[in-house]
Amino acid sequence: MNFNELKNEIIKTQSFLCVGLDPDWKKMPESMKKENSGAALFEFNRKIIDATAPYAVAFKPNLAFYECFGIPGLEAFRCTVKYLRKNYPNKLIIADAKRGDIGNTSKKYAQAFFEFYDVDALTVAPYMGEDSVAPFLEYEGKWVVLLTLTSNKGASDFQFIQNQSGYKLYEEVLAASLDWGCSGNMMYVVGATKAEELENIRQYVPSHFLLVPGVGAQGGSLQEVAKYGMTEDCGLLVNSSRGIIHASSGDDFAEAAKAAAAKLQQEMAELLKEKGLI
Repeated sequence: MNFNELKNEIIKTQSFLCVGLDPDWKKMPESMKKENSGAALFEFNRKIIDATAPYAVAFKPNLAFYECFGIPGLEAFRCTVKYLRKNYPNKLIIADAKRGDIGNTSKKYAQAFFEFYDVDALTVAPYMGEDSVAPFLEYEGKWVVLLTLTSNKGASDFQFIQNQSGYKLYEEVLAASLDWGCSGNMMYVVGATKAEELENIRQYVPSHFLLVPGVGAQGGSLQEVAKYGMTEDCGLLVNSSRGIIHASSGDDFAEAAKAAAAKLQQEMAELLKEKGLI
């Protein structure tokens, strides 16, 4: 999926919602746990996807929630991607795996996710430098989603450290990465709980898409994110995971997810109208 295709899907759906597929076994309905772990994870995802697809433009499975189950979990991840690709080909598939290593290793990570699993985008850690990111950018039509300013409490441990010139570490990442990719193959992770920094971030990347986690369960404000981060092309993918997929832990989980996604979509539609995008 290229930049214009993603923008068109946002306009068509009147939404910039990304649904995080992070199934927590403890929060899943007891009735589903009668299946083996891999089958249960996929069936849970399938129902969530079918319920929320009308309101979302992207889905983001987090690999940790699959890898912890070993081979059955990875098979559930693979089946989830295949299901999305077959049934919802216009939705962006982001693998939240936070890869990034020396160049030769990154090449194999890129091969795994962009060739074997065939996802559209992959979260990548930039802190080993350009040669650890470059292999992911070699794939036409694929996206690197670079960790920049995260929503967790510990983000302040390193990401706000200033150099002698007064620039923060996350700003150095933004500035350096502009030579690595472009707005057509690179996005940036910026936590919604750091919305006050979005205006500054847009000084570096005025036209790139930002993947914004932290709205909902983590307390980020959708309105603040849109105020400081939205561009004339929208430029935002706002992720919600727990607030949607675990809106209910009962057998009505899919219906509850649908309602939560629809509520966010309605709010996003209003913001897109205010921007003149729809």
